[in-house]
Amino acid sequence: MERLTSRMIGFVLFLSTVAGPLPAQQPPEIRYHADAEFLKLPADFYFGEVAGVAVNSKKHVFVFSRGNTTGPAYSAAGAQLLEFGADGKFLREIGHNLYAWSYAHAVKVDAQDNIWVADKGSDMVIKLNPEGRVVMVFGRKQEASDEGTGPLKHLKPPLPAIDGMFRQVTDMAWDAAGNSYISDGYINSRVAKVDKDGNWLKSWGEPGDGPGQFNVPHSIAVDASGNVYVADRGNRRIQVFDGDGIFLRQITIDVTAPADARAAIGNKPTATTGTMAPGAPWTVCITPGPNQVLYASDAFPGRIYKLSLDGRVLGMFGKSGKQPGQFGWIHEIACPSENELYVAELLNWRVQKLVLEPGH
Repeated sequence: MERLTSRMIGFVLFLSTVAGPLPAQQPPEIRYHADAEFLKLPADFYFGEVAGVAVNSKKHVFVFSRGNTTGPAYSAAGAQLLEFGADGKFLREIGHNLYAWSYAHAVKVDAQDNIWVADKGSDMVIKLNPEGRVVMVFGRKQEASDEGTGPLKHLKPPLPAIDGMFRQVTDMAWDAAGNSYISDGYINSRVAKVDKDGNWLKSWGEPGDGPGQFNVPHSIAVDASGNVYVADRGNRRIQVFDGDGIFLRQITIDVTAPADARAAIGNKPTATTGTMAPGAPWTVCITPGPNQVLYASDAFPGRIYKLSLDGRVLGMFGKSGKQPGQFGWIHEIACPSENELYVAELLNWRVQKLVLEPGH
């Protein structure tokens, strides 16, 4: 009965947030400076699609790229984790030929400078210590010897989710107690919670567009109060939960795209919902305290949005393109401070360091 009551409360809160369409917001433009050549690769090293970027306490930058491609032309494995110093100089490759490497999706660094990666292709999340050694493994890769091994099918309805297993996992974040929250992902459409010792505690969510349902939970972050923010990309919203998975509210980014906006690739989107709609969040990143803000980005028109934690859009900047300061499908944002961001781009095969002018 307690579980039912929590769901009912969450549903009432959900209705209160979507009782009517919100007017389009007109936040100010944030001025910024972009450095597209901040990271210096050594000879014979190349980024592929850059899926993930993270920064540790020493301001070292970790890049999870779909480079180092091996295998056949179709479904070749592409994942490589590289570390750079605070000055952008290359330091090392981490996990060369790691068993989990298949299709890079996200990298994060926790409060103890442990490095975590989510690999969408192997359905695995790996925790590495600051030295780069594997200390925890979550999920399991398909066995290469199995007759049915191959790309996962997007069945409708999907097969039941299994505790401890993922299907096209996307991202991870942590609360102050060290619990991990893992967004799982393209098929299971849920959030998993694991304690600091690696024990599976629970999961919540399923495919759909109601409160607590997801259409590709693509990115995840936790604020200082332990609330969990999930970029529900296909539903064009950010859902907010407490640490037990109780729905609190949803945030939508309702900012009209400019009439002359260009798509980064493909035809100009016309849909107002779904992955390519303006304001559909591909990323969420919450800055450290004490005054936390949230950054999110969309693929079209290719902007970054600065939000308060209650969902007000405080400012925005950027557009799609290939030049420095323009963006080609930002896939992850690292936000070590309110005015310093690192953005990983799929289409432009790069990480840009952004410095925002204060006062916005």
